[in-house]
Formats: sequence, structure tokens, C-alpha cells
Amino acid sequence: MARRFSHLQLAATAMSFFNKFVFFAAVLMGSLLSFPQIQDVQIEPITAALRAKDFEKALQLSGASLKEFPNNAQLWALQGIAFAGKGDNKNALAAFQRALKISPDYIAALAGAVQILYAEGDPKAIPLLTRLVQLRPGDPTSHAMLAVFEYREGKCEAAVADFEKAGTLLDSQPDGQRAYGACLMELKQTDKAIPVFEKLVTSHPDDPRAHRSLAAVYLAAGQPQDALATLQPLLETSDPDVSTLQMAAAAYEANKDTPNAVKILHEAIVKDPRNIALYVDFANIALTHQSFQTGIDMIDAGLSLQPRAAELYLARGVLYVQLADYEKAQADFEKAEQLDPHQSMSAAAQGMVAEEKNQNDPDHALAIVRTKLAKKPGDAFLWYLQAAILSQKAPAPGSAEFEQAVRSGKKAVALQPSLSAAHDVLAKLYLQTGETGQAIKECRLALQDNPKDQTALYHLVLALRKTNDKTEIPDLLKRLAKARQDATQEEAEHNRYKLVVGSGAQSN
Repeated sequence: MARRFSHLQLAATAMSFFNKFVFFAAVLMGSLLSFPQIQDVQIEPITAALRAKDFEKALQLSGASLKEFPNNAQLWALQGIAFAGKGDNKNALAAFQRALKISPDYIAALAGAVQILYAEGDPKAIPLLTRLVQLRPGDPTSHAMLAVFEYREGKCEAAVADFEKAGTLLDSQPDGQRAYGACLMELKQTDKAIPVFEKLVTSHPDDPRAHRSLAAVYLAAGQPQDALATLQPLLETSDPDVSTLQMAAAAYEANKDTPNAVKILHEAIVKDPRNIALYVDFANIALTHQSFQTGIDMIDAGLSLQPRAAELYLARGVLYVQLADYEKAQADFEKAEQLDPHQSMSAAAQGMVAEEKNQNDPDHALAIVRTKLAKKPGDAFLWYLQAAILSQKAPAPGSAEFEQAVRSGKKAVALQPSLSAAHDVLAKLYLQTGETGQAIKECRLALQDNPKDQTALYHLVLALRKTNDKTEIPDLLKRLAKARQDATQEEAEHNRYKLVVGSGAQSN
């Protein structure tokens, strides 16, 4: 997949797909196999104790039998069930694992271990679930549970196949339906996702999250009227929440009803005046309808409350470009860069660097990259990462770290000339040392491979301002504004997508 679910923050999918995956009944109804070295007369008292939920007695009996038959998988599984019944998952899991060492395909032990690992969100359940579906291909529960893990790991093609094999079992599991629908959306199978979320709304008509998720899917499918109809019950409440208002504004705009879009977005801003995303949405509408000054005025209002919001400076800079006020546009772009250097980076480059940065700990990130480089010295991307992380540390020009960043960037482009992110880093470093010609060269090389590279466009503007040739700057600012506008629209789509997958979509 092009984008991993970890980029979209899907920790919420560690939910209990089945809050009560009760395996006791299946175990006691015949999945416990008979092993030759032990007689039923010894097993029956243990199973009887389990049926009576007398787990302490079951433990005593199984423990006594295990002293005589320590390699009996059936006894270990029974002991695991008894421990689980008492809520002692640690010892239960150990017992099930002992059973699986003796008999790897023992369904009762597999089911018991999966139950515990799944409840903890432990990916160690995956190979056990895989074995279960191989042994019992028609079992919808195993397929559904495996699908949830696949969903969490971003393996949506596999997840969709397993969700489909879960069949009607999904109907009573709203979290599973959301995961299934989210994967369909990730695979661009919007037509299939719509009935999944429609069913969710039907079964949970009072859940605002279900309505917003379905509305987001309708918007993605180009059906804004259906999105508005879905949101209508939420809008008719006495106090609709900001998320609903923001979604409705997008639906009205998509339905070419700009007056209502502006009206409802203004209502959202009044409710949550410090919400940066709402001002950006307003600026986008103003941009679309060439109401540039109106958009600037609204951004000004937002900046009065959030003066350090880089996104607002970027949005205003785009609007200034449309008014041909290039000095103010550049000033806003520079301010955004100063407040948040990541804003000018392409989304892909940001994501790649973020993978190696451990919660803004560049030294730790560098250690990881250098360890990898020692094993793979011919990897251009790793050299780029080292240059990028060193650059983010803002070393002084001429310092050892600065020079290492330059060398790393050069190594990256030597190994892979089309790696535009590495050219971007080099351009930034050359600008810091006053090597304007080299910075311009790196920017143009980056733009050859990615004409919408915001970092390259921005750095090229900065570099050209230091030369006598400034004729190209207005056009570059227009290109930068368009690239930023496109990126903002993509971000809006991504934010709506997050409602579908459950991140940030809380019920009222």
C-alpha cells in the first residue's frame, strides 16, 4: 500500500471486534481432542468443573493430571481454560502455548491463545489466527478477527477478503463494519463502502459518528446531496457539533450551494474560533470563488487568535498571490517556514523523515539511520534521511554536522539523481551558506521530477531574490500557491477520511 495505516493514526482499531469471543462452548462441545495416553475418566471431571464454572477445582484436577501426563496437550488446554475463567490471562496463555508446542494444530489451544492475544491487541495472534482459518476455513469469527489485525497493519486487500468471509457476523459488530468500510475506501472501492456504512447508520441511527462516516463516503463518491441528507438529523439537533458543521459545509460547497456552505462554516467558526482547519476551509471557498480579500479578512481573524499557526500564513499567502501582492505572499510563506519548517516540505518527504524521528528526538533518529547505513551503504534514501535529520537540527554552517549533512545529501543524489527530497535538502543547505547558484541548480533538479514540489518552489523563490534576475518569481509564487491549494484540498479529503476510519470522530 502507498500509505500505511499508522500515517492515518489507527490505534483505535485495537478495539475488541468481538467483546466476548467465548471459546468455552466450542471447546466443550467437541473441539477438545482425545489423546491416547489419557482416559476420558480423567478428562470428564475437569470438563464438568469447567461447565459448572468451578475454575479452581478444574485447576486442581488438571494440575494433578499434568503431573502424570506432562506432555498431554488436552490437559494443558483445559488448564488454560480454567486460568482464563479465573481472569488469569498470563498463566492461561502460558498453558495454551504449552499445548501448542505439543500439538501445533490443536484448535482448542489455538482458540484460547487467540482469545487472549486478540483482547490485548497483540500481533502475535496473527500466525495463530492464520493457522485457525486454514484448519477451519468456514469459521467466520476467525476470519473477522484476522481481518481486524490485517486492517490495523494496513493490509487492506487481505483484510477485505477476510471481512467478506466473516459474512453476516459483521452485522452485529459496528467496529468491524467501520474497519471493513475503511479498507474499501483505502482500496478506492467507494461503491462497495457505501452499503457498509449505510448499514451502520441503519443499525445505529443515534450514533453521530456513523452519520459523519457515511457522509464522508458519499462526498468521496461525489454524492453531496446524499451526504447532506445523512447529516440532516445531526444538523437539526439543538446544538450540532463542529465536526458535523464542517462536514456539512464541505457537502454544501460540493453541491454548489456556496451561501449555505459559508453560513454553516461561519457558525462552526463562532462555535470554535481557535480551530485552524475551519479558517483554512473558508479560505479555500474564498479562493474557489475569487473572493480573495474576504478570505484574507477571515484568515486575519484567525491569526488574531492563533498568531503562530503556520497553516494560516500559508493560506493567506496563497490568497495574496491571487491578488498579485507578491511581497505579502512571500512574507507569509517565509513566516510559515519560520514557524514550522515542515510546512514547506512535501507530504511524502515529511512522512519519510517522521518515520525515522522518534518523537522529535533527532539524535535517536540519527542513530537508527546510521545503524541502517552501516548495513546498506548504497541506499540513497538512507543518505537522504541522514541529511534531512541533520538539517532539521539546524547546525551552524561550517560545523561538522552541517558538512556531514551536505555530504550525505550529495551522496543521496549521486546514488539516485531523481530523489527530489535530497535535492531539496541540499538547496536549503546551500542557501544557508550563500551558495545561491548551487541552491538554484538543486531546486530546478527537484522540480524536474516533481513540478509541484513546494519545498523546491519556495527555495527557488528565495534563491532568485538574491540574484539580479527576479522576473521568474511571480510565476513561481503562482505555482507555489497552486501546489499549496492542491495540497490543502488533499488534506481536507484526508481529514474526512479519518472520520471514516474512526480517528477523531467521537460520538456526542
